[in-house]
Amino acid sequence: MSFERVAPEQHDTLDGIPEPAENPLLVAHGAEANRLAATYRGGKMHHALILSGPRGIGKATFAFHLAHHLLKYPDRATAPDRLAVPEPGSALHRMIASGAHPGVLYLARPMNEKTKAFRTAVTVEEIRRVNRFLSMTSHDGGYRIVIIDPADDMNTNAANALLKNLEEPPSRTLFILISHAAGGLLPTIRSRCQTVRLHGLLPEDLSRVLASFGTAVPDAAALAARAGGSVREAILLTEYGGLEIAGALETIVEAGRFDPAAAGKLADAVAGRDQAIPFALFNAHLLDRVGAKATAAALAGDLGRAEALSALWQETSRTIAETETYNLDKRQHVLGLVRRIQGVLARAA
Repeated sequence: MSFERVAPEQHDTLDGIPEPAENPLLVAHGAEANRLAATYRGGKMHHALILSGPRGIGKATFAFHLAHHLLKYPDRATAPDRLAVPEPGSALHRMIASGAHPGVLYLARPMNEKTKAFRTAVTVEEIRRVNRFLSMTSHDGGYRIVIIDPADDMNTNAANALLKNLEEPPSRTLFILISHAAGGLLPTIRSRCQTVRLHGLLPEDLSRVLASFGTAVPDAAALAARAGGSVREAILLTEYGGLEIAGALETIVEAGRFDPAAAGKLADAVAGRDQAIPFALFNAHLLDRVGAKATAAALAGDLGRAEALSALWQETSRTIAETETYNLDKRQHVLGLVRRIQGVLARAA
């Protein structure tokens, strides 16, 4: 899909891929979308929704499509019972996408103006913007919509600040909390929201979305399975070397003997300058591999092996966090982790 980017860049922006705010294509989730459209028309829209499901399946796109629907049809009685599709050239769509619409507040990880890097959490300062936003008169008497993407990224102070807004929301206000793991949200927040559970895309839906971005998919079923039905994960696998990284990593850690040359080649591929996404993919695949081994051992009744692998997962997770927090040498990080995990897996085999 050819598009002119109008949405502000976010912490997880991918080159050539539309931001959720500017994406007119919502694939799958039709039943849930139309159920909410009918609920709105019937005057029974809840004041706060949690859109829950795996990362990269279109939850944020869903949120912006719902916001577009409510703003396009401020009179619910005249609204259709199917969610409206945004028109990319329309003023409404462009205002929402660019962050200029006075009826939509989109909160995500903010930029650190000193370091010019995105923060690792949605901060309490961001949530305090909600009070200012809600204190203003609503645009044309329509809805005011607050989207938090993802709510999982809120720190404790931010979550507590949001809770106060959820307890006594103004009329014609909708909070949409996007969550990759709703169980991690405060129970008091979950109790004040209606949860809408969304699921990973089927192979044909995944192919349709990727085709709209100009990405060819030779084996949609295999890719969907590997990506867990996630469009974002599929893009990372196909466009950012994820499949090659996973394959190289698996070959090294499953070998009976550590191969320094292969490990060095992998480290060069993922730990160089401007390799932030491949580096993140390496870390994610490493954790997934160890986690899968631990789960398999537990299901097989080998509790000793399962416990050892679970401890390895925790150790690996801490190492990754420390490398990112303190900006440690990425190449040494890769080599050290690969050697450590290959050795543990070889001994535990």
